[in-house]
Amino acid sequence: MQIEWKITKKRGNLRPVLSYCVHLEDHEKALALPVVSIVSSIPKPEEDRQDYCYPGLLERASGYSPKVFHVLEAPSHKGHAWTRTLVLPWREGNDYPEVDASFELLRHAMEEALQGAYSSEPMEVTGCVRTSSGAKTKIAPGILGEKFLRIAAKAAAQRESTAS
Repeated sequence: MQIEWKITKKRGNLRPVLSYCVHLEDHEKALALPVVSIVSSIPKPEEDRQDYCYPGLLERASGYSPKVFHVLEAPSHKGHAWTRTLVLPWREGNDYPEVDASFELLRHAMEEALQGAYSSEPMEVTGCVRTSSGAKTKIAPGILGEKFLRIAAKAAAQRESTAS
């Protein structure tokens, strides 16, 4: 598994954007992993469809405290690598330490899912069941009787064909 991420921000009151992509390796896909997701410590800005935040408003208001956090995901074994884009809250110093910490949590959750899938051992079971001796004892007289009648009928047919 490889997680790549990048934060980009334009000058001004524009909010930064976090883009990330999770790639699963073939041996990880072969374990049939589900989608793995975590609630990160990355704040999701209010009005997150708005790509800017003016001074004194929303996350730039005094006393602001985030209430909602982004969810980070990794694809299932059926999915291809995907890129997700998340809007981050505007910050004076452009410092987002929770991004790195959250991707470490996602990596840890992925590794737990990998270990859980890997610990399910492979198996192959074959079997064979035959007719019991009790059943053979019960059906033997009928089978032998049919064979005897077939042999007797065949012998009679041969006698008739040689007599004619």
